[in-house]
Amino acid sequence: MSIPSQTLTRRSFGKLAAAMTIIGGGAALGGCSAGGGRPSPNTPLCIMAINHVWSQAIRKHMAEFEERIGRRVSMSLLTSDQLANSYNVKLNASATDIDVMMVRALQEQLLFAHNGWLADLTDRVEGDAGYQWADFLKAPRERSVTGRMVLSVPVVTERPVLYYRKDLGAAPATLDELMETALPLADRRGNFFGFVGRGQRSGAVSMWSSFLYSFGGDFTGQGRSAIARPESIAAYEYYGRLLERAGPPGATNMSLEQAMPIFAQGKAAFYVDADAIYTNFLDPKISTVQETVGFAPFPAGPAGARPFNIPSWSLAISAFSLLRDEAWQFVRWASSPEMVKRLQAEGIPGARQSAWSDPATLASFPADLARTMQTQAQIGLGIDRPDVLQVGRARDIVGRPLVAGILGQPVAPVAREADAEFAEFLVRDNRHREG
Repeated sequence: MSIPSQTLTRRSFGKLAAAMTIIGGGAALGGCSAGGGRPSPNTPLCIMAINHVWSQAIRKHMAEFEERIGRRVSMSLLTSDQLANSYNVKLNASATDIDVMMVRALQEQLLFAHNGWLADLTDRVEGDAGYQWADFLKAPRERSVTGRMVLSVPVVTERPVLYYRKDLGAAPATLDELMETALPLADRRGNFFGFVGRGQRSGAVSMWSSFLYSFGGDFTGQGRSAIARPESIAAYEYYGRLLERAGPPGATNMSLEQAMPIFAQGKAAFYVDADAIYTNFLDPKISTVQETVGFAPFPAGPAGARPFNIPSWSLAISAFSLLRDEAWQFVRWASSPEMVKRLQAEGIPGARQSAWSDPATLASFPADLARTMQTQAQIGLGIDRPDVLQVGRARDIVGRPLVAGILGQPVAPVAREADAEFAEFLVRDNRHREG
């Protein structure tokens, strides 16, 4: 998924502020250490984060943490673009006025690691028995590792959900059933569609990944492009056919922002997207399907049901921080078993198995959604896009055959062209990674 655009629209994950919000700091990172040497006891621990429901929730408990460590905390809440720009400027300059960083392990971690911007947390997470690193869900935990080093700790996770209209029938258990059910329900003259989903070239790639995996395909294999393999072409063709024949017109221009309202307004029977957006369909201000929406696991394909289960946001420590011990205390506290359970009970899906196994933490979710999330948290894969330095460029290449399929064009020739382009890209990307 295109994480920036998702973050901007998920009501369940809070509205992003147009400008920065500071907790405990007066101005942007005000009072944070910017020089050499050991900061004074009056220098706050500085956290840079996305303005997100998790950040908003954790700051409500910040006084508890400040009392614990005896140091003030300055927490900057930024829009996605502001956060990316701030990291680029400050970390390129080896600035010491960032201690804890909220990062996207699948979008930025590989690049940040390559640049030497992230502190190695391996000894801290594995050497602290009370922290219970093994309690984290396997897929998000594995995605926290780059170059055999733990460089981040997941705090928010997400999976795909099959949103469906319960008044139109049961949820399909397989992709074949989804196609068979969606096609006859489509009535374009009546402005009703059997299926809606993302179709925009780059933005659709992450959500399409579950279709790819469930067909037995992958983005790469043994370090080489795998998008022209038969299984991958079958996944391209399936998704293209589903949107071409059962989806709305103009699907190739649809990102989350365009697709989600179509289902929310009762104009589609099925919709696959992240579980994080579920409250959109329960909000009477924007939804007409509150009473009829159902939540089901991703349908099984030829290779079974293989949805993603990713860490959408994680905590890392800047390699340039002068307060690394205090930064780790914050990461440990904010991602502890107790805090994860507390926040998950408020509707924020965390990354610990102990939280997912506790019925009390799931009470805030609709019952069928909670069951779906539990199931997919166990079987999901920890990645939903190519694992490369230049993620945006890779998604653009991989998305080309998707567009062809949605337009009803032959997919295989386009997939072979994209495969050749992606193969060249991987060579360049690996050179940058090694250089």
